[in-house]
Amino acid sequence: MTERLVQRGIGRYFRALGPRGQVALCQLPLTLIVLGVAIATPFAWPTLLQSPLYLLGLALHGMLFVACFVTPWERLAKSAYLIIPVMDLLAIALLRNGAAPLLSGLTILAIFPIIWLSASGMLARTSIILSIVGPLVILVPTLWGRFPNLTASEITSTLLFPLMMLAISLAIRFASVNMRNQQRQLQEKDKELSRLLASSREREKLLETVLEATDVAIAAVDSSGHYLVANNRQRIFRRVTEAEDSTPGQGHQLIFGQDRQTLLPPEKRPVSRAIAGESFADYLVWAGEEPSQRAFSTAARPLLSEDGRLNGAVVVYSDVTGWVEALAANEELISNVSHEFKTPLNSILGNVDLVLEDIAALSPLSAQRLEVVQRNSERLLALVSDLTLSASSELKVYPKRTDLASLVATSIGSARAQADQSNISFVADVPSPLWAYADPLRIGQALDNLVSNAIKYSPGGGVVSISAQGTGHWVQLNVKDTGMGMSPEDSARVFRRFFRSEAARDAAITGAGLGLSITKTIIERHGGHISCESRTGEGTTFTLRLPAEGPPPSF
Repeated sequence: MTERLVQRGIGRYFRALGPRGQVALCQLPLTLIVLGVAIATPFAWPTLLQSPLYLLGLALHGMLFVACFVTPWERLAKSAYLIIPVMDLLAIALLRNGAAPLLSGLTILAIFPIIWLSASGMLARTSIILSIVGPLVILVPTLWGRFPNLTASEITSTLLFPLMMLAISLAIRFASVNMRNQQRQLQEKDKELSRLLASSREREKLLETVLEATDVAIAAVDSSGHYLVANNRQRIFRRVTEAEDSTPGQGHQLIFGQDRQTLLPPEKRPVSRAIAGESFADYLVWAGEEPSQRAFSTAARPLLSEDGRLNGAVVVYSDVTGWVEALAANEELISNVSHEFKTPLNSILGNVDLVLEDIAALSPLSAQRLEVVQRNSERLLALVSDLTLSASSELKVYPKRTDLASLVATSIGSARAQADQSNISFVADVPSPLWAYADPLRIGQALDNLVSNAIKYSPGGGVVSISAQGTGHWVQLNVKDTGMGMSPEDSARVFRRFFRSEAARDAAITGAGLGLSITKTIIERHGGHISCESRTGEGTTFTLRLPAEGPPPSF
């Protein structure tokens, strides 16, 4: 990496010189040597001052160096500057032949223009030819004067030197080609790295935008708990939870448990649990102090390396203050309404019991109707209790071997008066006896809810069909009506507490949206399952499954 940086620095400096400075810099080594020879000539070889060829060679070298600066290379063809090393070969020939035999070693100066031509990467064939012809032009004139009295050593030296220059030219040529290939590869890698860097910055900006756009606080921490990534909501959360006497960055002291008063110990805080390797969801904590205390539902997932080591975790904080407060208000409402219902219901039951004590004075029809009032009042009282229990998730069932056929008959009898008023007829197809493992009181409540709903949501009259059958270890019971029905979307939400379809509200059908929620809870507490199929204008079918002989294996 350091070598590449040095090369880049040299390259930038070389490009900064411009074409003229670059050509002069390439010519400078040869010019300095020739200058040194010229300075030494009066002292070491004064006789050379009488050699016209030698002096012409010196002058040509000087003119070539000046030409490097005065020639407008930037206006000429890219390879035009190569005339300088070609002329250098001629200048060296003049120097060497004008100084022979005193300075016959000047022939070696030919290596400078040969290197320049070969390293340029241009005029490949011309530079190879000149690497042979140039040295011959330097050596042949001296030998020509001695022809034909040439020794084998002189001929060999004359031929060997051009071959050496050719070998040097080829080596430099191959090295230059290889270096250019490497430079091209490095440039391509640099472009790829630049592209990847730009892409990475775009992704980073996209991630930052997504994090800032989301309505939850998100933080990624390393295995030591230091924050790697966090959005603005997370930074606000950290400021809110930082105690006044805590060190900034080491806060998160004001995080409380569900009682909103007890500070969580460090190991129970979301970040601490996350970096300990825990994966959790819906972990409720309270942040900050009153009156600005907020509830957060937290979740965490570990960040694992390829070899399974824990590198950190991602922790998500969702502000659920409104939801928690609404749930608390809802539970308080249910509790208050349930309490207020119990007093008049107990009064009704008490008075009905007093009247039924003198049952002989009543007509059979009046006695029957009072018994219906008594039974439904008891179930309404049980329903009110169930609302309270359902809100606190403590509804209990006590299943035993129960005949569902008798429960269906009782439910139909209880709903007969309501059905007659709504012009509803019943069709029952239930084998008797039909044994199931169920709590008769709770399943009676569930059946009453389903039958009552079937009547209520058939305002134009119709038929309510109740069918049941045993299927191995399960008993399946269907309650079907021919009423108004509902959309598939409403069918998927019908078991939610307080849910009422828009069609029911438009039709001014009374109800609180609790019956089906309670029914679902009752069936699931038995280990069973309930589902709803409905189409608008075509009626609704509720299907419930209960264990036939005992609790299911997975329950």
